[in-house]
Amino acid sequence: MTIKIKTVHLMALGVLGLILQACGIPQLTPKKADQNLSGSYRPGLTQKSNTAAVKWKEFFDDPNLLSLINIAVANNKELNIILQRISVAQNEIQARRGAYLPFVNIGAGAAGDKTADYTRNGAVENSLDIKPGQPFPTFLGDYQFGLFSTWEIDIWKKLRNAKQVAVLEYMASIEGKNFLVTNLVAEVASSYYELVALDNQLENIRQYIEIQQNGLKIVKQLQLFARTTLLAVKRYEAEVAKNQSRKYEITQHITVVENRINFLLGRTPQPIKRTSTGFMDTKPKMLQAGIPSQLLQNRPDIRKAELELSAANLNIDVARANFYPSFGIKAGVGFEAFALKYLVNTPESLAAYIAGEMVAPLVNKNAIIAEYKNANAKQIQAAYEYEQSIIKAYMEVANQLSNIDNLDKNYQLKSKQVGSLVQSIDVSIQLFLSARTHYLDVLLTQRDALDAKRDLIDTKQMQMIAMVNLYKSLGGGWQ
Repeated sequence: MTIKIKTVHLMALGVLGLILQACGIPQLTPKKADQNLSGSYRPGLTQKSNTAAVKWKEFFDDPNLLSLINIAVANNKELNIILQRISVAQNEIQARRGAYLPFVNIGAGAAGDKTADYTRNGAVENSLDIKPGQPFPTFLGDYQFGLFSTWEIDIWKKLRNAKQVAVLEYMASIEGKNFLVTNLVAEVASSYYELVALDNQLENIRQYIEIQQNGLKIVKQLQLFARTTLLAVKRYEAEVAKNQSRKYEITQHITVVENRINFLLGRTPQPIKRTSTGFMDTKPKMLQAGIPSQLLQNRPDIRKAELELSAANLNIDVARANFYPSFGIKAGVGFEAFALKYLVNTPESLAAYIAGEMVAPLVNKNAIIAEYKNANAKQIQAAYEYEQSIIKAYMEVANQLSNIDNLDKNYQLKSKQVGSLVQSIDVSIQLFLSARTHYLDVLLTQRDALDAKRDLIDTKQMQMIAMVNLYKSLGGGWQ
């Protein structure tokens, strides 16, 4: 009894010593992320509702655009790749969950050996009192089969924390998918509005080519009556040729944008169905920005960074647990015999064992120290990335709010400019026919009107894209 008590005391002292040696863990300081945000995006802007909560199927009202987005969300190749990564992350949870449960295996084995006479086992065999006619087998077999189990007792929660890290990484991968959907919806919508704007640019230049061709006919008639020179005819012919070449540039650009949309939709090049008429009369939607703190919940990229930060925090605990002793239990039950005919004899061939073990790092802990330091460095990195994602989101919303206001003012002024220049075309032609102005005035007026209308279409395109970008920046588009 005394020997057993001493043994228990020695084991307890050994465990205590192993735990105390783990106290030499490097002192590292994780970073706490800063979530401070301004109360509003700019002075005087206070909006409680947030357009980010609106689903993309309700936000966009062009049926052709809705159809394209729907195809993109279903077929986009990059999105489908992300979905497989999510599946991998989900499988990792299952793997880590099983790590802190007992492992039970079934196995069987067969072996044989001949022991040399001048060894311990050989001397024992030779000294056995064996009955005459029953010599000890020269070649001794070893046959066995049974169940074998191992179980690491998760005292320090290392395995459970590792499983929780996998859960957080899985959730982060889902948020990454949501962020990809947000960007995909915005990219399809922006490309669609760019395509519609190009259609309007093409129609605009066709109209002005027709105007200039009519002007070319006029100057040719006037040349016959010696009221103008060949120079005017050549200048008009050059202007018509320039705009005709511009028409093919726009046509090529349309092809490129169509193919870009088809790529986003995960399909080979084909015509894109769209509604181009009435584009200049389209009014961008008025969006509600809400308050900056709502970005923490609405933006998938911020939520992803937050989950990755939580996983990094837990990884520090997992790395710290490597300094402490690990405890395990091994057990087995089955049959074992030196000959197959005795293998299933009960109870003679029945065998069982159970053992406990404790292992702790003692000397040369460089690897686990480095792993612990890396876990802390990655946590600090994740904290900075989380802060950066918040600042970036705030900046994007503030920029788009300002952009929408300035584009609205820009569009109003350009509309007045186009209206005046369109009227001046007729005036300049009448003055030219009555010999009260030079042909260059007519030509320059037509050129200015064409450029102004082109700028007006570009501004309308930028207005629609700014609306989409603000919707994306607020965190909308993934629902």
